[in-house]
Amino acid sequence: MPQFAQPETWRFNMNNLTTGLTLFGFGLFKKVVIADSVSPIADGVYQDIARSGFPGLVPAWIGALAYTTQLYFDFSGYSDMAIGLGRMFNVQFPINFNSPYKSANISDFWQRWHITLSQFLRDHLYIPLGGNRKGEARRYFNVMVTMFLGGLWHGAGWAFVIWGGLHGLYLVIHQLWVKATKGAQWTMNALVVGAGRILTFLAVVVGWVFFRSPSFGDAATMLKGMVGQSGFDLPLQLHRLIGSRFALPSNWFAPLPFQAFELVALAAGLIVMFVMPNTNELFRLTQPIKENDPTPPPLWKPNDRWAVACGIVIGVSILHLSRLTEFLYFQF
Repeated sequence: MPQFAQPETWRFNMNNLTTGLTLFGFGLFKKVVIADSVSPIADGVYQDIARSGFPGLVPAWIGALAYTTQLYFDFSGYSDMAIGLGRMFNVQFPINFNSPYKSANISDFWQRWHITLSQFLRDHLYIPLGGNRKGEARRYFNVMVTMFLGGLWHGAGWAFVIWGGLHGLYLVIHQLWVKATKGAQWTMNALVVGAGRILTFLAVVVGWVFFRSPSFGDAATMLKGMVGQSGFDLPLQLHRLIGSRFALPSNWFAPLPFQAFELVALAAGLIVMFVMPNTNELFRLTQPIKENDPTPPPLWKPNDRWAVACGIVIGVSILHLSRLTEFLYFQF
């Protein structure tokens, strides 16, 4: 709010307008092109579960990864659009995402995912409860209470409570791990760090199963499918190629309820999340460039090439606006 008292906020700024428009266009693309393209995959899997279906290993993981991707691009896209609109009017909002699926551990994840909510929970719940000032046992208790209430913030349902409690448990386990390995040099080994990133991502995916499921029973069914208790359900098309050659059981194969375009969108979304630079890296939103500042300049620049790219992104997004859609976080 103090920004509104600054004279420059009320002056037209072409750089902020072009930056904000590009941010808005990228956010719109995330939402209507990527998130909305992979949502039918997750919806189809959970609809099958609601009809008393039992997803096999492959469709269960595809559905879980689809919702993981959909939720990120839906909410990250919304946040980029909000930041972009604010920037057009010379108002700077804080970033809300910083490549959370690249996190090295679960504590790192909560410093990158929904950053504004994480800061709110820290400042208005965790610290007032005592934070880490009242002993180790009390710190773990404070973490669990904070995450339980963070789950309830999303909705008064057992699925959200379990999701919050699960992340609280993740954080406690991580703190115990840090304490047990304090000073150990092997924890900085590239293989250990890489394994930590994979484990963190898988833990987050499991948590999203509870977040997405309408009931605990549906979540349990989904998790059973993800560990292979309901069979494999490999694509039926593969049966002709490898089924007879390797004498694989026919019950491992089934027609999957996914379109090729949806699977391509899912693969593209995963590549963008794990390989491409994020919004903060593109625009250096949290580190304004100053003279003699060692911070590298933003990747985005107001030039012809970026103008063409932004135009294409916005054009493709507009073509996808005819579909009925809503933001996932609309309900929270």
